[in-house]
Amino acid sequence: MAFGADTTGWLPRRLLRSASESYMILRRLRPGRTFSRRGFIRAAALAIPVLIPATALGRGRIPAPSDRVTLGHIGVGGQGTWLLRGFLELEQSRSIAVCDPFRSRREAACRDVDAHYGGTDAPLPGGACAAFNDFRELLEDPGIDAVVIATPDHWHVPIGMAAVQAGKDVYIEKPLGLSMRENQAMRSAVHRHGRIFQYGTQQRSFNTHCAFACDLVRGGVLGELKAVHVAAPNGARGGNPAPEPVPDGLDYELWLGPAPRAPYAADRVVGEGRWHIRDYALGFIAGWGAHPLDIAHWGFPQIPVEYEGTGVIPSEGLFNTVVDWNIRGRYAGGAEFTFTTGEDRTTFVGTKGWIAASRADISASPESLLKIRPKPGEPRLLQNTHHYRNFVDAVRSRKTPASDIDSAVQSDFMSHLSEMAVRLGRKIRWDPARETVIGDTEAERMMSRPMRPPWSIPTADNRG
Repeated sequence: MAFGADTTGWLPRRLLRSASESYMILRRLRPGRTFSRRGFIRAAALAIPVLIPATALGRGRIPAPSDRVTLGHIGVGGQGTWLLRGFLELEQSRSIAVCDPFRSRREAACRDVDAHYGGTDAPLPGGACAAFNDFRELLEDPGIDAVVIATPDHWHVPIGMAAVQAGKDVYIEKPLGLSMRENQAMRSAVHRHGRIFQYGTQQRSFNTHCAFACDLVRGGVLGELKAVHVAAPNGARGGNPAPEPVPDGLDYELWLGPAPRAPYAADRVVGEGRWHIRDYALGFIAGWGAHPLDIAHWGFPQIPVEYEGTGVIPSEGLFNTVVDWNIRGRYAGGAEFTFTTGEDRTTFVGTKGWIAASRADISASPESLLKIRPKPGEPRLLQNTHHYRNFVDAVRSRKTPASDIDSAVQSDFMSHLSEMAVRLGRKIRWDPARETVIGDTEAERMMSRPMRPPWSIPTADNRG
C-alpha cells in the first residue's frame, strides 16, 4: 500500500490537532458538504489564529489536547467496542475517531464516545468523535497519535503497517498476521519507524498471576525446565455458505480487502466465519491459542524447533480452519512442547515442580511455590495491571510496553508452525536464527500468502 506524504509536517503538533478539531466541527455544521481533511488542515495554516479552540491552548476545564494521547479505533465490532470502552476509562488518552466498514457500528461507537465525553467536559460542540468508513482516511488525521486495531484477523497487519507508516503507534488485537512473512514485515516496520506496539494479549496485565508464574520460571524456581504444555479452546465446524445480499450500510469490498473475492454470507462476515475461515484467520489455533502461547513465550522466551501432530480440517460447511489439534514438539535444549485443544492454560514443568496459569486461576506443585514472593530489587515482568493504560503510558514515555512486537512475532510463529504441521501431515523443523523452515520447500512456501490486488505489504528482512 502506498500513502501520500504528509506535507503538513512543519506545523506544530498542537496546531495540527486544533485544525483537525475544527475540521470535525465543520463536518457537523455542514453535513451535506464533502471536505478533505488533509486539504482543510493545509488551508488552516493560513488562518490558524481563528481555528485554535481554547482547549488547545490549555484554557478551560479540559487539559490541552497535547497533554493526552489521542486515539483512533479501527474496527468497532464486538471486541473493538470492548476495547473502545476500556480506553474511554483512561484520563491519559482521548478517543476522537472510529472506523468500520459497517455504518451502524461506527455510528454506534461514536455515540458511545460522545456520550462518555458529554456535558460540560465535551471538547467540541456536538461531541468528540469522527466516524470513517475507510481506515486510510482516519490515518491521514495528524491529530491522532495512536490507533487501536480490532478488525478481522486478515486486516491486522495491512492496517498496522499503514498506521506505523503514517506515524501512528499501534495497539493490535491478537493474533498478528495471516502469514509468518506478514509478521516479519510488521516487526520490521515498527522498528524502522520507531513506533510503539502493544499486542492484545491482555493476560500479561489483567491476569497478574500469569506474570507471577512467568517470574518464577524465569527466576529458575522450577529448576531445569523439562516441558511446556499449552492448551486452548477448540475451533468450530459448519457455517452456511449460501450467498446473501450485502446488508445496507456495509462496505463489503473494503471488508474483504486483501482476502480473495467471495460472495457475502452472514456466517462469513458477522458470524463465526471471521474466526474460522482460512481466508481471514488461522482459526482458534491462533485466535485463542495466542493467549496461552504468549504466556509460554513470556515465561520461557524461546520457541520450539520441531512440531508434529494431528488435527482435523473440516470438509463440509464454510469453516475450514484446523480443529481438534494435538501438537508435539521440542525446544532446542530438549524440553518438550505440547499444544492441544482444551481449557486455556499454560503449564511449565521443571525438575523442582510445576506451575500452571490461565486467565482464570493459577495452580502449582508443590503448592508452596504460590507463596514465594520476590525479593526487593528483583526484576518483575508485570508492568501495569491495566493493559490499555500500559499502552498509553508507553506512547507517552516511548518505553517498550508489556506485549512488544518482538515477543508477539515469536509467539505467533508457534501457532503458524503448529498449523503447518497439521496441514502438511509431517514434522516441521524450524531455524530460530534464520527464522525459516528447514529442508521443506512446501512448508517454506506456506510462510507467505498472496493478497488480492491492489493490496500488498512490503517484504522485510527476516530479523526485522
